[in-house]
Amino acid sequence: MRIAMISPLYESVPPKLYGGTERVVHYLTEELVKAGHDVTLFASADSQTSARLAGGCGPALRLDETCRDPLAHHFMMFEKVLEMQGEFDVIHSNVDYIGMAFAKRTTMPFVTTVHGRLDLEDTVRVYTAYNGFPLVSISNSQRLPLPEANWAATIYHGLPENLYSLREKPGDYLAFIGRISPEKCVDSAIRIAVLAGIPLKIAAKVDKADQKYFEAIIKPLLAHPLVEFVGEVNDREKDELTGNALAFLHPVDWPEPFGLAMIEAMACGTPVLGRKRGSIPEVIDNGITGFIFERDEDAVKILRDAIPGLDRRRCRAHFEKRFSAARMAADYHRVYERVAGETAGVYRRKMHARS
Repeated sequence: MRIAMISPLYESVPPKLYGGTERVVHYLTEELVKAGHDVTLFASADSQTSARLAGGCGPALRLDETCRDPLAHHFMMFEKVLEMQGEFDVIHSNVDYIGMAFAKRTTMPFVTTVHGRLDLEDTVRVYTAYNGFPLVSISNSQRLPLPEANWAATIYHGLPENLYSLREKPGDYLAFIGRISPEKCVDSAIRIAVLAGIPLKIAAKVDKADQKYFEAIIKPLLAHPLVEFVGEVNDREKDELTGNALAFLHPVDWPEPFGLAMIEAMACGTPVLGRKRGSIPEVIDNGITGFIFERDEDAVKILRDAIPGLDRRRCRAHFEKRFSAARMAADYHRVYERVAGETAGVYRRKMHARS
């Protein structure tokens, strides 16, 4: 198939440091190219890809200090997609609802993967206004605020199987990787580590929007002798940090849409402790790839009683079975074919009605 793959422009594809959606877009694009599809990737010009690259901006916007209006770049990128639409069999947007207005301007099959949260009233209003366009959810729980939408499938994220290495003998510390923000609850991760008496390594980015929160709430907690703040890490550093951890902490307090960091940990054989929010009960196989908890004190008890007996090889095996990039690409290909067929059918019916 000829596929237009549209990525957000905030990070390059793949991201040089932190980045979730752009990272998934990279894995998906590479697998589709490997499978023989003709993919055009719309992303920042500093992206690295096996597909044909159509630059939507110069460098990734988060690291471009000259960028003042990120949405302007996204709108111009979608205009470029529409100019080239005749070259594709399907258009796949990964920029949430930003692409919906452009979907109305094309007769081409148009699929949108929803990567963000849907529990906000304003967000629901937008998707409701564009009801009918095919959407892909990244977990079943993500759909709950918008059950009437045209959900084409739920497709869990996947990783290349050779990206992270199994470590059968872990170190003596816990890991937290993500973004410093209230909903990610790094303060809870620190509390769990301190209560358990286990060192914690934190690899996280701090966005400008969260700088005040970091300075006021999190930075004072980093002074504890059991806590080490590493900052942002690349894939190689993440492999070492996560793979050698006793467990990976994911104590979020928001309706998690998926949680890519969790399957990165599983790929290393590192069990995940995740709070029961959003997708987490779908992603963690309780007692196999990790454990689900509610209170911080519950996580401490799990660390003491259950984590030492977990089979890290079995954890890795479940990752390979459920969360490979090859499986993700095959799932999307099935959606592309179905949506393309449905769109062609609608077009034929319209032409028949006119004649």
